Amino acid sequence: MKAIVAVDLNWGIGYKGKLLERIPEDMKFFKQTTVGKIVIMGRETFTSLPGGEPLEDRVNIVLCEDKKFSDKKITVCSSLNELFDELKDYPTDEVFVIGGEIVYRELLPYCTEAFVTKIENTYAADKYFTNLDEDDRWSLIDKGEFKSYNDIRYSFIKFLNSNPINLEMKTEPQ
Repeated sequence: MKAIVAVDLNWGIGYKGKLLERIPEDMKFFKQTTVGKIVIMGRETFTSLPGGEPLEDRVNIVLCEDKKFSDKKITVCSSLNELFDELKDYPTDEVFVIGGEIVYRELLPYCTEAFVTKIENTYAADKYFTNLDEDDRWSLIDKGEFKSYNDIRYSFIKFLNSNPINLEMKTEPQ
């Protein structure tokens, strides 16, 4: 399992249900990286997608504790056990965690890699990603050169988790 996220300098990821910044090259990278793959998100992230529609050409899984939430176009899992059971059908290296804050926090320990678009700016944010620069389990393994969009500098960076929890071996207590 892998995480993919865009963060500001404070590791902020969102504000009032919106992304902090929309950078076309980041959107292109996200799409290229996740098309044909499995994406896991929370309910708020799902409902914030354009038109409230699932991401095209991907298996969309929503992790949501509300057992009443459903949508015929997606798979809904109401617990980590249910999610892990669903993921048994897929290669773990094709599974991407795409947000939001709570889903990232719950699933980051299971991720082997994190693809981070680091935006060299700070924004008002109310949702955050774990600061991988300060987490001993994560190592920076690749940092792209700085790019610019509308005077916003950003780079694509990649982190590796030195000790991810193995999905095949993990079940949550009932």
